[in-house]
Amino acid sequence: MQINNNENNNCYVIAGLGNPGSEYEKTRHNAGFMSVDYITNKLGGEFSKKKFQGRIWQGSISNKKIFTVKPETFMNLSGKCLNEVCSFYKISPKNTIVIYDDFALPVGTVRIRTDGSDAGHNGITSVITELGTRNFIRIRIGIGPLPSGESSINFVLSRFSKKEIEILENDVIPHVYEAVECIIEQGVTKAMNLYNKNFIEVPKEEPILRSKNKETNSLENN
Repeated sequence: MQINNNENNNCYVIAGLGNPGSEYEKTRHNAGFMSVDYITNKLGGEFSKKKFQGRIWQGSISNKKIFTVKPETFMNLSGKCLNEVCSFYKISPKNTIVIYDDFALPVGTVRIRTDGSDAGHNGITSVITELGTRNFIRIRIGIGPLPSGESSINFVLSRFSKKEIEILENDVIPHVYEAVECIIEQGVTKAMNLYNKNFIEVPKEEPILRSKNKETNSLENN
């Protein structure tokens, strides 16, 4: 992405990472999709428009234009969609919010940061590569812990337990929405102070593992 002086500083991109298709709904790797769906619905929108290799909706928060985005490139190529959106609308990486899963964090946890490595997450690797910078806002959603001896690929493609889904839908994702509002209205530092926390402790349950009958190399990410 070529950074230029004509960037739109009053416009934000809010992207949730995940894999498209009904077989991946409510899997751990789709925590970003679940979040951006909630945000879009909360703001009265829906993902009916396909553009830039993904689904996109335009709305506003506090009189600032936003674009919510769901890349449909599969996880490993998420950055291609995001780069097209940011380039077309001249949105700076500093106004780009990426929401995604992290199995290093337990379910119930939210972490916000403004830079850093990909930490082994292939979707974030793609975003860093395509945007040409590590300096964008990340909201990580805990999907762990990774069970001892479990393959990270199998784990991230597994479904949440019923209890975990309740926690995500009732506690975590609504707070992610509030964090996004706070970032746009009051700045990312304020949002980190308020929302970098574990919102609830989750009893350990066995994850529901998906079969790997439809996996390809493009989906084998962690």
